[in-house]
Amino acid sequence: MNVFDYKEELKRIPHKPGVYQYFDKQDILIYIGKAKDLRNRVGSYFVNETQHNGKTRVLVRQINRIAFTIVDTEIDAWLLENSLIKKHKPKYNVLLKDDKTYPWIVIKNERFPRVFWTRKHIKDGSRYYGPYASIGMMHIVLDVIRDLFPLRTCNLALTQENIARGKFKICLEYQIGNCKGPCEGYQSEEDYDQNLSDIKDILNGKISVVTNRIKEQMQTAVSEMNFEKAHAYKMKLDKLDFYQSKSTVVNSSITNVDVFSIASDESYAFVNYLKVMNGVIIQTQTVEMKRRLDETEQELLALAIPEIRDRFKSLSREIIVPFELDIQENDQIKFTVPKLGEKRKLLDLSLKNVAFFKKERLLHYEKLNPDVRVDRILTQMKKDLRLNVLPQHIECFDNSNIQGSYPVSAIVVFKDAKPSKKDYRHFNVKTVVGPNDFATMEEAVYRRYKRVLDEGTGLPQLIIIDGGKGQLSAALKSLKLLGIEKQVTVIGIAKRLEELYYPGDQYPLYLDKKSETLKIIQHLRDEAHRFGITFHRNQRSRKTFVSELEDIPGIGKTTVEKLLTTFKSVKKIKEAPEEELKKILNLKQLHALLTYFNRIDQN
Repeated sequence: MNVFDYKEELKRIPHKPGVYQYFDKQDILIYIGKAKDLRNRVGSYFVNETQHNGKTRVLVRQINRIAFTIVDTEIDAWLLENSLIKKHKPKYNVLLKDDKTYPWIVIKNERFPRVFWTRKHIKDGSRYYGPYASIGMMHIVLDVIRDLFPLRTCNLALTQENIARGKFKICLEYQIGNCKGPCEGYQSEEDYDQNLSDIKDILNGKISVVTNRIKEQMQTAVSEMNFEKAHAYKMKLDKLDFYQSKSTVVNSSITNVDVFSIASDESYAFVNYLKVMNGVIIQTQTVEMKRRLDETEQELLALAIPEIRDRFKSLSREIIVPFELDIQENDQIKFTVPKLGEKRKLLDLSLKNVAFFKKERLLHYEKLNPDVRVDRILTQMKKDLRLNVLPQHIECFDNSNIQGSYPVSAIVVFKDAKPSKKDYRHFNVKTVVGPNDFATMEEAVYRRYKRVLDEGTGLPQLIIIDGGKGQLSAALKSLKLLGIEKQVTVIGIAKRLEELYYPGDQYPLYLDKKSETLKIIQHLRDEAHRFGITFHRNQRSRKTFVSELEDIPGIGKTTVEKLLTTFKSVKKIKEAPEEELKKILNLKQLHALLTYFNRIDQN
């Protein structure tokens, strides 16, 4: 119970868009949220509290004071929420983990401006482009610019007065062709600025504008019979075409849009961002978010978008997203959920990137902490198979016989989604005569769990029966006889379509063929089959040997068992020294055995 009356608190909260803040008993801000209707949203935390997850219930119990701020629109609430979360970092709010400083490409505010990269964004009138999520991509862009346009790299003050007085001398960069020597007046400011204009267009993604300009310059050089200069322009075009082929993914008519997608699991969410200018992706980044409460993907994406756009200084009016967001649009922002066309291709590319990032990051976590993988697989199995508990202990049954001969059953055990071979067991069927797979399954299940109950070793959470409805019904009959049919979940897996059957359910369950849950079940089934076949083969061979030895006059079943226990096979018995055989056989039996194996001349 809260120390304050939330019903009285709600009376003073209006039905307006805004941002609400929760404080605990120490008056520490613990949560910030936004709402298009403040009263309804805040009230939802206290009404039907049992429907919330554990983390949310803990949050609600800690609330001791509520503050709120009314704004004009949902967009204003969205932006205010983001800025407050970044400033205060409340305990229960989702935070973007990636907070490193990104590099920028800067065109310095100076005469004959330098172009270089920096991590410091200084408000000195310079033009900044970025930030770049990949420093490798940033260097590629810089390399293209430097290959195409000779620029100065020195930090000399190239004022008109200094150049006119001859204060500076050209350096090695001029000698090797990387600079045109503006320090000694060899390059005019107009020519230098023309290069800067092209560089700005490239950094803004307007590569086609630069390409058309260079083509015109090349044609002019050709008409003037200056083929060397025309060849230099042709080399620039080739470099730009190569760069553009690596960057262009959609129609160039798509200008200045942001693309966002999200993938998540129970603990983490991953948001991918693509910045598109004139059909060229000029920025890309995927950030990781740690879930704090039971936020939906819509809520998580709505939190991430303003943070990422602020980080990358994006002012794009159109934002492409995978689903509708509960955010009201205005003149400055528009959300698009594309179904077809070039924008859909962009969204699919973003979705592919975020899915890959999620997979790689989770694999990395699992390598560092194998228990994470086990928890993930068991949680997914619980969800896929509609279980009430995690299936940490699974047992699978399989029968083996050949036309009813030597019927056996095998049981394999998986613990934490891995085989526990020391717990494997097999059964020689005792009560079934002839090829009766259902009765064999019934006996095996009964004997297994009768012993488990007698010894108190603990029941599994999941039992898998290799077979369809008939085998499943037979297993369930035994579980009912033991009174444990409600304590465990039992399912059958049929081989034809890998369908799963539940007791009393008319229709089978089909899992995705690539799902880890189905792969674990198939592994269990195949392992049970392997273990059962191996045991059946051994039993069949052993009984064949017994039958052969029992044909020898004077040697009975008990003696045969002693021989096989000592020598392990008929071949070894046949080759065994007489002195060794005398330890088991009397003289009459020994003579009969040696005669049978033609070790005594009967003539």
